[in-house]
Amino acid sequence: MSATIERHDFKDSAALAEALAQRVADALQTRIGEFDRASLAVSGGRTPATFLDALSRKPLPWDRVWVTLVDERWVPESSDRSNARLVRAHLLQNEAAAAHFVPLVNDAPTPEAGLAEAQALLEPLPWPLAACVLGMGGDGHTASFFPHAAGLDAALSPPPGARLAATSADAAGEPRITLTLPVIMEASLIALHIESESKLRVLDTARAAGPLEDMPIRAVLRASPRPVEVFWCP
Repeated sequence: MSATIERHDFKDSAALAEALAQRVADALQTRIGEFDRASLAVSGGRTPATFLDALSRKPLPWDRVWVTLVDERWVPESSDRSNARLVRAHLLQNEAAAAHFVPLVNDAPTPEAGLAEAQALLEPLPWPLAACVLGMGGDGHTASFFPHAAGLDAALSPPPGARLAATSADAAGEPRITLTLPVIMEASLIALHIESESKLRVLDTARAAGPLEDMPIRAVLRASPRPVEVFWCP
């Protein structure tokens, strides 16, 4: 089973970051032109910082843009493991300082305990997402859909209206909160940002037949109503 993708290859991280930033900016501008507001979900980790910096400089009516996270570790923003901290440092700067940011973590002790509050804070966003930028781990996880994670089924096949799910897995480190698969699938632009030859091999493996639980990125590739746009550099 081969999932449909649209690949964009670049010589290095800087070229990729600029192209992905422009693609996301265009998606946001299109949605704003149609509905006056737009929303964006971005991923954390080590890879996105250069892209977020580039996006922060794009001339958009950022006061009409709502930004949230694809997923988050259940840690305070003071932690260097916080995706919200990354977004504040690299995206909510320059032109994008005017954007509205909705983080996923609150003061509850666990993602399960904080799920209802986090979901309530997401409700006012302009749905569906104009753009969703995903990453992928070497184990084939994306968002906080980790292989065989506790809560994976609820994240991939949530009850109606559930935009968030709590997951946990040994490979994930901290407990997580994540957008559910249907929310990601509704985004007008679904972009997958990966770097290195090894990640490309993981993607090739994921596009072949195999259980979703072994490589949850397969859920995105197989369920997407349009080709997933893959932005890759070596």
